[in-house]
Amino acid sequence: MTSSSLVIGHFTVLSLNLGHREGDTLTDQTTRPQIIVYSLGGTIASTKSTASTGGVTPQLGAADLIAAIPELRDVADVTAVTFRQMPSGDLTFADLVELARAIEQSFDAGSDGVVVTQGTDTIEETAFALDLLVRSSRPVVVTGAMRNSTVASPDGSANVLGSVRVAASREAKGLGTLVVLNDEIHAARFIRKTHTSNLATFHSPSCGPLGWLIEERVRVVMRVAPLADVGPVFEGDAPPVALIKCSLGDDARVLDQLASLGYEGVVVEGFGGGHVPARVVASLEKLAVRMPVVLTSRTGSGELLNETYGFPGSERDLLSRGLISAGVLDGPKARVLLSLILSTDVERTRARTVFESVIASITSHDTTPHP
Repeated sequence: MTSSSLVIGHFTVLSLNLGHREGDTLTDQTTRPQIIVYSLGGTIASTKSTASTGGVTPQLGAADLIAAIPELRDVADVTAVTFRQMPSGDLTFADLVELARAIEQSFDAGSDGVVVTQGTDTIEETAFALDLLVRSSRPVVVTGAMRNSTVASPDGSANVLGSVRVAASREAKGLGTLVVLNDEIHAARFIRKTHTSNLATFHSPSCGPLGWLIEERVRVVMRVAPLADVGPVFEGDAPPVALIKCSLGDDARVLDQLASLGYEGVVVEGFGGGHVPARVVASLEKLAVRMPVVLTSRTGSGELLNETYGFPGSERDLLSRGLISAGVLDGPKARVLLSLILSTDVERTRARTVFESVIASITSHDTTPHP
């Protein structure tokens, strides 16, 4: 028996010609696409807990997940790496920066694609972060499960199988980070979780899925442009960015405390096309002098208006006072983008320029992939 090792960051992944242990490839067919599955925990990795709290908790590793899917043998050589094992709400920007660097190193070492498994609670944010951080044109596919392995009809194995098919396909190259669940292929920049428990919870309200899987085939019917580069991101946690949702009768008491609490940026989810109560306008204008303030809509879909309404607190009014338009991004994704920009060495005065360049690239017609 021969063996080789691939060092990815702090992780050593062994490619052996037997078994399904942690770090082992699923097959020894060297002509197959080489896919790495990084597992982060979540429902897809959860099983019954022996703790007194009861319920299920993330306990399964990446090798456990791929060993349960013998069909993978016909798709690719799959290597398992347990990167984290936690609920997705516990993931941090530091985790994602480290994961992105591990993914880039795996591509440099010859991997054809990557699949990331995690909890679905934050999948729309983590996938978008990877879309911004990983600059390779090779596929990165994020997936998870809505039903854990202890119930009668878990969906995790089907989602992993579909994700590996996509990651191993030519069609997925140059599309940035994708999210694959329920046999649908979505762009990370558009996808949202829309239901607490339904298997069909993930949708892309602004444009729909980019494609789907049918009879073991990958179908991509729409393509998206590569995202503009945010620049090199520092290791460690990102500077704190607040996410504030407007609601009926709001005042500015929370906004007025953000600077003293140490926040370095804020994303405001306004009403409708990008509106806030007139009584908070002055506070937002003051904040915009001290830190980047991004305006988006609490609706979760559609593009922010720019020049329709003219009343105090309208989108025209707020943008004229220094707020930054989030374009088609919803609040959580706008916060991810701003957080990563503030994690670079870009001057605060240039944060707006970088933010706006990424927003423009989302709707660009130039779909030429990065090298």
